[in-house]
Amino acid sequence: MRRRFFVEGFEQATASLTGEAAHHLGRVLRAEPGQVYELSDGKAIWLARVERVGRDAVDFALVEQLPALAARLHLTLLLAIVKFDRFEWALEKATELGVNQIVPLAAARSERGLIAAAAKRAQRWDKILLESAQQSRRLLPPVLCPAVQPGEAFSASRAQHGVSVLLSERADAPALRAILQGKRSSAACMAVGPEGGWTEKELSAAHAAQFVEASLGQTILRTETAVTAALAILNYALGE
Repeated sequence: MRRRFFVEGFEQATASLTGEAAHHLGRVLRAEPGQVYELSDGKAIWLARVERVGRDAVDFALVEQLPALAARLHLTLLLAIVKFDRFEWALEKATELGVNQIVPLAAARSERGLIAAAAKRAQRWDKILLESAQQSRRLLPPVLCPAVQPGEAFSASRAQHGVSVLLSERADAPALRAILQGKRSSAACMAVGPEGGWTEKELSAAHAAQFVEASLGQTILRTETAVTAALAILNYALGE
């Protein structure tokens, strides 16, 4: 299967890959003139042939435009900041599962040190999203937003999504499957809390923004597992 890379844009019948991606393609994958890859600028996808491998750039000639099919379902993930190895694993899998926008949440029960360090990890997180989107052959990577308080994220999501779900550990929370049964929507928002769970204040803010609590079952899942499971269910219920 051909590798896909993201470029800034296409100019007439050419394109160039620069930065770390060019270094990876030229020095690590050892690309050579004549080899063929897929290139995307977030709007169009082209089959392109390597023309020149330079020190800081790889130049291509465009060969054939390929179908660029955007997913029908627009997914937003509100994800509480947790230990970075787990958070980053969740970012990777969320990208593979088609999430369009990711909003890190500085939840009340997120570790203060992690919240303080989150801004310094943004560049690394963007790289994870980019590489995961290339690997899964997406049209473009998800948008990573700055970290915000949960209440702010809930309010901003109000009325923007046909389905807004908050994963909950409360015993009376209905099953996610039951909530989605019979739903039809082209947009959905899912909120996943920290390992300590949501506070009552955060739950109240979610309810005020018309989020519905949902359960993934009786077992307690780690954050990254809950993200993967819930996104898979959303895609199955609402996607193509």
